[in-house]
Amino acid sequence: MRLTVYSDYALRLMMYLGLRRGGNLSTIDEVAAAYHISKAHLMKITHELGQKGLIETIRGRQGGMRLAREPSAIRVGDIVRACEPDFALVPCMEPEGGKGCIILPACVLKRALATAAAAFLDVLDGYTLEDLVGPGLALRQLLGIENSDASERAVDA
Repeated sequence: MRLTVYSDYALRLMMYLGLRRGGNLSTIDEVAAAYHISKAHLMKITHELGQKGLIETIRGRQGGMRLAREPSAIRVGDIVRACEPDFALVPCMEPEGGKGCIILPACVLKRALATAAAAFLDVLDGYTLEDLVGPGLALRQLLGIENSDASERAVDA
């Protein structure tokens, strides 16, 4: 199974925001610069994650974005589900799939792949955004995030 670049960038964005605790706002420009990724992609991702209630966006000159919930309340599987269009690993798993597949009535492969996709998401559900940002100080240093808030320092302790 392979996640899209869209999901990869969404996970990176969420990790960045998870490192910015205390209600601090981040901008698309600073996230794009930290990861050296496209601002245009991040704009679409930010919009979608805002629509799905994972982040809060504030418009205007002093605007930005931040997590809508605490990192410990956001499962990695939920982020991936919000970004991936589906988990149809083969065409017969698509909603209209299976047309033209001669073995579908007796196929065990479809069930095996569905079980594998479910197991993949179950593993991701075992991790929260809090887990991903656990090495806070090291991640902040790599991303150039200043450790200016007292609640941020508490995470690194």
